[in-house]
Amino acid sequence: MTDLRLEGTIFEHLRKTFSTVADRMGDARRTLRHTDGSVVGASKLVDDLHDFADEWGYGMKQLGKHAKGAVKMIDQIGDSFGELDKELAESMKPKKKGK
Repeated sequence: MTDLRLEGTIFEHLRKTFSTVADRMGDARRTLRHTDGSVVGASKLVDDLHDFADEWGYGMKQLGKHAKGAVKMIDQIGDSFGELDKELAESMKPKKKGK
């Protein structure tokens, strides 16, 4: 190969991190959804708590969605980098003289 390097572990670490974000956001959304807001007492406060949970639930869903998109991009970058590295290595090989 060539001197063009990017550690594969960087991609592996990023991919693992972003892959787990969607799962963690889903867990948090489910927890918020199943929270009993009535324990806070006053009905206005219960309504506000439910509104908060709904808004945060939507935001967490969006974060999970974007994290999945980031995983796809990380995979594409890794694939493209690998191909470019191979092409660069090929271009640096000595040319064979024709007959």
